[in-house]
Amino acid sequence: MPVHVLLFDAGSDNEGIHSLELNGTTVVLLFEDRDDAERYAGLLEAQDFPLPTVEALDRAEMEQFCVQAGYEARFVPVGFLPQSPEERLLIAPPEKNMDVTGWEEREDGEAQAGGATLVSGAAAAPQDGPISSGDTELEDFRRRLEGLL
Repeated sequence: MPVHVLLFDAGSDNEGIHSLELNGTTVVLLFEDRDDAERYAGLLEAQDFPLPTVEALDRAEMEQFCVQAGYEARFVPVGFLPQSPEERLLIAPPEKNMDVTGWEEREDGEAQAGGATLVSGAAAAPQDGPISSGDTELEDFRRRLEGLL
Protein backbone atom coordinates (compact mmCIF):
# COMPACT_ATOMS: atom_id res chain seq x y z
CA MET A 1 0.00 0.00 0.00
CA PRO A 2 1.51 3.35 -0.98
CA VAL A 3 1.86 6.24 1.47
CA HIS A 4 2.95 9.79 0.78
CA VAL A 5 5.95 11.35 2.50
CA LEU A 6 7.56 14.78 2.26
CA LEU A 7 11.11 14.85 0.91
CA PHE A 8 13.52 17.76 0.68
CA ASP A 9 16.09 17.80 -2.14
CA ALA A 10 14.61 14.55 -3.48
CA GLY A 11 17.08 12.51 -5.50
CA SER A 12 20.13 14.50 -4.39
CA ASP A 13 22.97 13.60 -2.03
CA ASN A 14 21.40 15.98 0.48
CA GLU A 15 17.95 14.31 0.41
CA GLY A 16 16.02 14.54 3.66
CA ILE A 17 12.64 13.45 4.93
CA HIS A 18 10.32 15.71 6.88
CA SER A 19 9.89 14.64 10.48
CA LEU A 20 8.59 15.97 13.76
CA GLU A 21 10.19 15.84 17.17
CA LEU A 22 7.44 14.81 19.60
CA ASN A 23 8.29 14.17 23.24
CA GLY A 24 11.82 13.08 22.42
CA THR A 25 10.79 10.83 19.52
CA THR A 26 11.44 11.57 15.84
CA VAL A 27 8.19 10.96 13.95
CA VAL A 28 7.84 10.55 10.17
CA LEU A 29 4.38 11.22 8.78
CA LEU A 30 2.96 8.69 6.32
CA PHE A 31 -0.03 10.26 4.60
CA GLU A 32 -2.62 7.96 3.05
CA ASP A 33 -3.95 10.73 0.81
CA ARG A 34 -1.67 12.64 -1.55
CA ASP A 35 -3.81 15.79 -1.19
CA ASP A 36 -3.26 15.78 2.60
CA ALA A 37 0.50 15.50 2.07
CA GLU A 38 0.48 18.33 -0.49
CA ARG A 39 -1.55 20.54 1.85
CA TYR A 40 0.94 19.89 4.67
CA ALA A 41 3.81 20.67 2.28
CA GLY A 42 2.10 23.96 1.41
CA LEU A 43 1.80 24.84 5.09
CA LEU A 44 5.53 24.20 5.51
CA GLU A 45 6.27 26.45 2.55
CA ALA A 46 4.09 29.15 4.12
CA GLN A 47 6.45 28.96 7.12
CA ASP A 48 9.40 29.73 4.80
CA PHE A 49 10.58 26.15 4.43
CA PRO A 50 11.67 25.04 0.99
CA LEU A 51 8.73 23.33 -0.73
CA PRO A 52 9.11 19.58 -0.15
CA THR A 53 8.37 17.01 -2.82
CA VAL A 54 5.49 14.63 -2.13
CA GLU A 55 6.61 11.09 -2.94
CA ALA A 56 4.51 7.91 -2.96
CA LEU A 57 6.41 5.03 -1.35
CA ASP A 58 5.49 1.57 -0.10
CA ARG A 59 4.14 1.71 3.47
CA ALA A 60 5.93 -1.44 4.62
CA GLU A 61 9.26 -0.15 3.27
CA MET A 62 8.78 3.22 4.97
CA GLU A 63 7.88 1.58 8.29
CA GLN A 64 10.98 -0.63 8.02
CA PHE A 65 13.13 2.42 7.21
CA CYS A 66 11.76 4.21 10.28
CA VAL A 67 12.46 1.25 12.57
CA GLN A 68 16.02 0.94 11.26
CA ALA A 69 16.63 4.68 11.66
CA GLY A 70 15.14 4.80 15.16
CA TYR A 71 12.14 6.86 14.02
CA GLU A 72 8.45 6.34 14.67
CA ALA A 73 6.21 6.09 11.60
CA ARG A 74 2.78 7.70 12.08
CA PHE A 75 0.11 6.85 9.55
CA VAL A 76 -2.26 9.74 8.76
CA PRO A 77 -5.44 8.27 7.24
CA VAL A 78 -7.83 10.11 4.93
CA GLY A 79 -10.22 12.24 6.97
CA PHE A 80 -8.02 12.14 10.09
CA LEU A 81 -9.38 14.32 12.92
CA PRO A 82 -6.96 15.09 15.73
CA GLN A 83 -8.06 14.41 19.31
CA SER A 84 -5.14 16.13 21.09
CA PRO A 85 -2.68 18.99 20.55
CA GLU A 86 0.01 16.44 19.66
CA GLU A 87 -2.21 14.80 17.04
CA ARG A 88 -2.91 18.26 15.56
CA LEU A 89 0.74 18.30 14.47
CA LEU A 90 -0.07 15.41 12.13
CA ILE A 91 -2.21 17.73 9.99
CA ALA A 92 -0.54 21.12 10.55
CA PRO A 93 3.13 21.86 11.27
CA PRO A 94 4.15 23.39 14.60
CA GLU A 95 4.66 27.13 14.78
CA LYS A 96 8.38 26.83 15.60
CA ASN A 97 10.47 25.03 13.00
CA MET A 98 14.14 24.12 13.22
CA ASP A 99 16.58 22.27 11.06
CA VAL A 100 18.50 19.16 12.02
CA THR A 101 21.53 21.16 13.16
CA GLY A 102 19.66 23.18 15.78
CA TRP A 103 16.68 21.14 16.90
CA GLU A 104 18.12 19.98 20.22
CA GLU A 105 18.56 23.40 21.80
CA ARG A 106 16.28 26.39 22.11
CA GLU A 107 17.55 29.95 22.40
CA ASP A 108 17.74 29.65 26.20
CA GLY A 109 19.99 26.55 25.89
CA GLU A 110 17.46 24.05 27.25
CA ALA A 111 16.74 20.82 25.40
CA GLN A 112 13.74 20.98 23.09
CA ALA A 113 10.88 18.99 24.62
CA GLY A 114 8.98 18.42 21.40
CA GLY A 115 6.85 20.07 18.78
CA ALA A 116 9.70 21.35 16.62
CA THR A 117 9.83 20.25 13.04
CA LEU A 118 12.99 18.35 12.27
CA VAL A 119 14.13 18.31 8.68
CA SER A 120 16.69 15.54 8.36
CA GLY A 121 19.36 16.44 5.86
CA ALA A 122 17.68 19.57 4.55
CA ALA A 123 19.27 22.98 4.58
CA ALA A 124 16.38 24.88 6.15
CA ALA A 125 17.25 27.62 8.63
CA PRO A 126 15.49 28.01 11.99
CA GLN A 127 12.27 29.93 11.51
CA ASP A 128 10.14 31.92 13.88
CA GLY A 129 6.49 30.97 13.52
CA PRO A 130 3.67 33.42 13.00
CA ILE A 131 2.61 35.63 15.87
CA SER A 132 0.67 33.54 18.39
CA SER A 133 -2.25 34.86 20.37
CA GLY A 134 -1.81 32.25 23.09
CA ASP A 135 -5.50 31.33 22.72
CA THR A 136 -5.68 27.64 21.78
CA GLU A 137 -9.13 27.89 20.23
CA LEU A 138 -8.11 30.90 18.14
CA GLU A 139 -4.90 29.15 17.03
CA ASP A 140 -6.90 26.05 16.01
CA PHE A 141 -9.24 28.24 13.96
CA ARG A 142 -6.25 29.98 12.32
CA ARG A 143 -4.74 26.60 11.36
CA ARG A 144 -8.00 25.43 9.82
CA LEU A 145 -8.19 28.64 7.78
CA GLU A 146 -4.60 28.15 6.60
CA GLY A 147 -5.54 24.61 5.59
CA LEU A 148 -8.14 26.02 3.23
CA LEU A 149 -5.47 27.95 1.36
